[in-house]
Amino acid sequence: MVCLVSRTGRESQRYNNLGCRQVAGCIPYRYKNGSDGNTVDTDQLEVLVISSQKGHGLTFPKGGWELDESLEEAASRESLEEAGVRGNVECELGKWSFISKRYATYYEGYMFALLVKEQLDLWPEKNFRRRIWMTAAEAREVCQHGWMKEALDKLVERLTAPQQLREDDVNTNLFYT
Repeated sequence: MVCLVSRTGRESQRYNNLGCRQVAGCIPYRYKNGSDGNTVDTDQLEVLVISSQKGHGLTFPKGGWELDESLEEAASRESLEEAGVRGNVECELGKWSFISKRYATYYEGYMFALLVKEQLDLWPEKNFRRRIWMTAAEAREVCQHGWMKEALDKLVERLTAPQQLREDDVNTNLFYT
């Protein structure tokens, strides 16, 4: 058994040239009933939301992007620490600027799609967070951040597009901003 712990502290956090803290996160998703994702409608798609650390509201896993990791590594690490899931980090869904309610400061957030391959029974923040699989429509209703709802909309649009369109978009990097 591997011991997993969350990274703490802000000494190694990244900030942009305007002093905004940079964060990375994922929208973890899977397909119901063993669907392979080639013919997906919104009824087959489930996304994973987690409770905020204080337990007031639901969100997607995200946290600080640190100096010793790539953006994708940070997003993957946050999904493991906060939601206890591992998988394939896919396309970047976008970049948003927002104000943290907790600290009243500006942040720059990057979100990615994460196709979940493994869900752990034990994870670093298990004692602080709940995780819930739900439809994308349900997640949109309960997610507490407008910018994350926009990222979810982009994920749903990408995953429900015809397969050829999805392949063309990935090949031409339309989803990387």
